[in-house]
Amino acid sequence: MAGNTHMHITNEDTEDASETDLAKHDEDDYVEIKEQMYQDKLASLKRQLLQLQEGGTLQEYQKRMKKLDQQYRERLRNADLFLQLETEQVERNYIKEKKAAVKEFDDKKVELKENLIAELEEKKKMIENEKLTMELTGDSMEVKPIMTRKLRRRPNDPVPIPDKRRKPAPAQLNYLLTDEQIMEDLRTLNKLKSPKRPVSPSSPEHLPAIPLEAPAQRYEARIEEGKLYYDKRWYNKSQAIYLESKENTKISCVISSVGTNEIWVRKTSDSTKMRIYLGQLQRGAFVIRRRSAA
Repeated sequence: MAGNTHMHITNEDTEDASETDLAKHDEDDYVEIKEQMYQDKLASLKRQLLQLQEGGTLQEYQKRMKKLDQQYRERLRNADLFLQLETEQVERNYIKEKKAAVKEFDDKKVELKENLIAELEEKKKMIENEKLTMELTGDSMEVKPIMTRKLRRRPNDPVPIPDKRRKPAPAQLNYLLTDEQIMEDLRTLNKLKSPKRPVSPSSPEHLPAIPLEAPAQRYEARIEEGKLYYDKRWYNKSQAIYLESKENTKISCVISSVGTNEIWVRKTSDSTKMRIYLGQLQRGAFVIRRRSAA
């Protein structure tokens, strides 16, 4: 019995030893296989590296190069299309801006021409009105050669003649009536003057409006150093005044300039200008009042 037991134990130990050896053998085979796989993988990588370095014959490299080349060509095509689009847009904007600049230039040229024409027409009308005023009042004889010739045709003392020949009512009508009414008044005055030329200019019948005026001066008026002294007051350029006429008209004005023998006033209502001579102020044809005192 004891011998059998010993035999049994011996057999079990032998089987355990055999299993251990088998496990070691399997482990050795696994390590060997793993080493072989590593060597094969390393050899494959070295071969691929050699193909890549020698001539770029590696398939994966060629595949990626082809894909990269396609992307490159696509980007070139897109860039070319974008360049064409931008160029066309720039051309369109250039043509549009050029047309706009030409149109603005033409419009400005027309506007400038119209403004100059309007300004010249206004100056022409002002000169014509001033000429009519001179012809009606006779206040410019001492500065105009043609008015001097009138003095020669009517010999008399040249100093009092301008005061006697001034007619305040027509001068006021020059700005309150239309051009047609002014021309009609001028023709009527010329007709009145024609049959009375042989009569002495100093005669009261010479002008119908003069007998209505008082021969004596009613107000003191003179100009000194660009200032108007009138009725014990001094008046400067740009001073606001009221201008009253014999027709009881009252106009709000501003003195625009002071000359040597006259002043210019600008109406507040329509900005038109009037010339007022010292003789008209002295005779009371026009009365100046300060706006604050009016």
